[in-house]
Amino acid sequence: MAQKIYAGQPVITLNNGVDIPALGFGVWQMEDLKECENAVIKAVEVGYRMIDTASIYLNETAVGNAIKNCGVDRDELFVTSKLWVQDIAYDKAKGAFQRTLDRLQLEYLDLYLIHWPYGDFIGAWKAMEELYYEGKIKAIGVCNFPVEKMEELKANSTVLPVINQIELHPLFQQKELQVYDRENNIVTQPWSPLGNGNAGLLDNSELKAIAEKYGKTVAQVILRWHLQEGFCVIPKSVTPSRIEANFNVFDFELSEDEMNIVRSLDTGKRLFFDPKDPSWEKKMLNSVADI
Repeated sequence: MAQKIYAGQPVITLNNGVDIPALGFGVWQMEDLKECENAVIKAVEVGYRMIDTASIYLNETAVGNAIKNCGVDRDELFVTSKLWVQDIAYDKAKGAFQRTLDRLQLEYLDLYLIHWPYGDFIGAWKAMEELYYEGKIKAIGVCNFPVEKMEELKANSTVLPVINQIELHPLFQQKELQVYDRENNIVTQPWSPLGNGNAGLLDNSELKAIAEKYGKTVAQVILRWHLQEGFCVIPKSVTPSRIEANFNVFDFELSEDEMNIVRSLDTGKRLFFDPKDPSWEKKMLNSVADI
């Protein structure tokens, strides 16, 4: 399989041989479509080559416009989107995927993910496997899957997920799931890698001292930690200076002692939604969006 070259930046090779940029750009919560489009164009201008969206973000059209207008060929970009819960079933997944392609104005996706481990995710996965074998998706994976759901999927599939995208940041590191992913050759991809701007995290005195040592921000130190842990990370921002700063993390390296300082911040407590919470699962299964 011919490999893409992503502007000379570090890549991670997925378990099916496809390369993904180690640092990408997320667009969650970007509800202003023009702002989202401009942010993606700025990100590509800075050097990002991986863009992560989802049908439920309701901004795939803006991302598609940015891809068309960013001045970089489609084949030089890695584009991810996700299947929302109302379409997690064999007979719905392909239609949802096509609608995503239409909104993005693309002929294929580099990565397609099941957004939550609910509904008939085994059936949805089989539909995604078929799209993968047809070449319409270069790689397939999941989001927010705990170990037991990963095991269920693995036992009922022919294609191993390449990625598990999960809440992961210094305050909530999911170390058991990290180990599982690593042992199964699945890449861990943190969402909300900066803890959603948690003040306690970004004002942490030990992280500030590390940042001062390298002439970096605390956010840059945290992103560097993610990269050195082997994660594929997707920070987000609509602020041009932060979009640029978040990409400027390849010119320094944390020591093992500094890595351990970040590891020691783990509280074991989520900032967001627990996929094992029955009330959250019920809410998700009852959610219907016009997508």
